[in-house]
Amino acid sequence: MHAAVSLLTAATVLTGCGGTVSDIKITMATGSPGGVYYSLGRGLADIWSGRLGITRPQVVATAGSKDNVTRLINDQAQVGFSQADALEGVAGSDKLRALARMHDDYLQVIVRADLPVRKFAQLNGLRVSIGGRESGVEIIASALLRSAGVTPQAVNLNLDDSAQAMREGRLDAFFWSGGLPTQAITDLTKGLGVRMLDLSDVLPKFRREKPVYGAATLPASTYNLQSDPVGPVITLVVRNFLLVSEKMPDDVAEALVRQLFEGQPELVKAHSAARTIEQRSAIETSPVPLHNGAMRYYRESKI
Repeated sequence: MHAAVSLLTAATVLTGCGGTVSDIKITMATGSPGGVYYSLGRGLADIWSGRLGITRPQVVATAGSKDNVTRLINDQAQVGFSQADALEGVAGSDKLRALARMHDDYLQVIVRADLPVRKFAQLNGLRVSIGGRESGVEIIASALLRSAGVTPQAVNLNLDDSAQAMREGRLDAFFWSGGLPTQAITDLTKGLGVRMLDLSDVLPKFRREKPVYGAATLPASTYNLQSDPVGPVITLVVRNFLLVSEKMPDDVAEALVRQLFEGQPELVKAHSAARTIEQRSAIETSPVPLHNGAMRYYRESKI
C-alpha cells in the first residue's frame, strides 16, 4: 500500500500545475544492478537530490528497456532509461518524451572460452541467455537470431543471473547490450575464460533489415579477455535515451536536463559511460520527440 501511495504522490506532484521543482518526487526505472543504467541512475539520483534540493529519487532495478517504457506509460516511474528500439510498437509510447540521448549501448555476445565457438552461427543448439524478459537485450538478441537463422536453447536471464549461470557451467553463452565497460562482465572475466563474438559476418544483412542499429568496433582493451580473439570486435550499437512522460512540467524537465550536464563530472564517477554524453548529440532522440522543457534548455545553451 505504501509503495502505491508513493507512486501516486510522485505522479500527482509531477503532473500538477502548482508544484515547484523543489517539491518533486521521482521514481527512476533503470535496469539490472550489474548494468550501466543502474549505475547512471544512482549517479543521477545523487546529482538531482544534491543540486536541486529534492528528495533523493528512488532508483528501481528493472528488467530493462521495455519494462522501463511500460512503467513510464503506466505512471509507475517518472524517469527511465531505454534503448531506441524498445519503443517500437508499444501502445502509449507516443506519450513519452526524451530529456537526452545518453551513452550508446554495445551488443556483447559472451561465450565460454573452452567451447570452439568463434562464429555467431555456432550458437545453434547451445544454452544461451537472450536477456531478461521485457529487456532491450531480449529485443536485439531475438531479432538478430531470427535474421541469422540461428536457433539456440534460449533462456531468459538478466545480466547478473547469466554471469552466475556461466560460472556454474549451466550456460554456454549470453547476450548483453550495455555501455562500456559493464561491471558484471568485467567481474566475470576475472575468474573465467571467456571470449566475445565478432558479428561482422551477420551485421550487413541485419542492419539492412533494422536500420535503427549501427555498427561499431569494441576495443580489445575494454575487458581483460583471456582467450582469442585478441583484437577488436565488430558489433552492434544502439542509442540510449533518458525518457519521461509528456505530462512532466516544463520547468521540471529543464531542471533535470540542466543538472545532468552541469553535474556530468559527478556522473562520470558513477560510470565512465557518462563521458560520452554530449550536448550536441543529446538532442538526437528521433523517433522520440524532445520534451519541451529539455528543448528550452538546449536552446538556451545554443545547441
